[in-house]
Amino acid sequence: MTAPAPPAALAAQLEQARNAATQGRIAEAEAHYQRLLALLPDSAEALNFLAMCALARQQPAQAIALLERARALVPADAETLKSLGLAYRQAGRTDEAVASLGAAVEQAPDYFLARFHLATLLQQLGRDDEALPVFFRALRDAQDRGHWRDQQSTPPGLRQAVVAAMRYVDEGRHRLFDGVLAPLRQRYGAQELGRVEQALAIYLGDAPAQYADPAQRPLFLFFPGIASQGYYERERFPWLETLEQHTDAIRLELLNLLAAEHGFEPFLRFDSLKRVEDYLRGPSGQAGWTGFFFYRHGERREENCARCPLTSQVLDALPIVRIREHAPEVLYSLLTPGAHILPHRGVTNTRLVTHLPLIVPDHCALRVGGVDHVWQEGRCVVFDDTYEHEAWNRSEQTRVVLILDTWHPDLSEAERAAVTDLVGAIGGFNQRAGLK
Repeated sequence: MTAPAPPAALAAQLEQARNAATQGRIAEAEAHYQRLLALLPDSAEALNFLAMCALARQQPAQAIALLERARALVPADAETLKSLGLAYRQAGRTDEAVASLGAAVEQAPDYFLARFHLATLLQQLGRDDEALPVFFRALRDAQDRGHWRDQQSTPPGLRQAVVAAMRYVDEGRHRLFDGVLAPLRQRYGAQELGRVEQALAIYLGDAPAQYADPAQRPLFLFFPGIASQGYYERERFPWLETLEQHTDAIRLELLNLLAAEHGFEPFLRFDSLKRVEDYLRGPSGQAGWTGFFFYRHGERREENCARCPLTSQVLDALPIVRIREHAPEVLYSLLTPGAHILPHRGVTNTRLVTHLPLIVPDHCALRVGGVDHVWQEGRCVVFDDTYEHEAWNRSEQTRVVLILDTWHPDLSEAERAAVTDLVGAIGGFNQRAGLK
């Protein structure tokens, strides 16, 4: 029985192999990795390198044998799974190639090269509905990390494929979202959707956003040609008075919830404390800003609505934005003493935010576009959250307001219908791409 090689000899062999590979001396590196594998049969690194050499020589069977050995050693290694997918593809075993590349992406969601190879294979198989969002995510992730932005940041062997993928994604997204608007054009007429078409062109990068106010910067969708201001006049929302008339009853249901100490949850859903601190400061940490949600991301919380029947009934009669998996956001928003919601911006100016103040101690305020507003219990304020805004509670008591999303009053019926369908389609596409 041959004695195992000493660790020093293995380390030297590995260093020689890596140095040769890094310097582009592939034949020399292959020889070093072969010697390493003879000394250390369980080296997944050697198995992977030798497999890629076999693939370069159009020897997929040999590559698969090596990579299946590596996968047995490191089943969750994304690099091995990606390489195995390429080997299966070269061998014509397309179902296994899709599965292996998909597993690589599942193990390492940010591994844009594996995602790119998966999208390429799906496109070649004629599975365009699947390929399009996968390509979109691969390109976005690569560019977010400084790759594939120009010739210098794209490896020569990938340049042609990356340019083709960019064109494929651009054409595919235009076709997809234009198709969403097609039935609405037939229903309302193309002229009625002119501003929607402009909004889509801005979103897709075909036209620049012309902001009426430089303080306004929607994070997602900018809709041109409608009023742009931080705060809105009450006269534009005749339903505010009806809502305000129910303040006492709505507050009573809130007080019952506070007494039960049940149903409130953190508004921010971040695993990282650093991310929380980008939005919220205060002695209570993430618990400084909580909400009792009637709707969240467009999903109705039936149990919560049942616990506050009168509030739910009043809300159901209001012109709330309803977009699948996006809107509305309706909640009792609770800010603890000392909490400060830091300056931030909302996603789109197609909807406005309304606050009905329910419990407001002194030294609490809202700031939108640099203008402060001090809440008055029972009196609503409507603002555009695509302007930078913040809120604070500098008192020793809890502050609570009822928050709801409503349509911008300048949008027509046709435009509201189009925004609903378009945002839903964009959200669905991004979800299929694995984006939140």
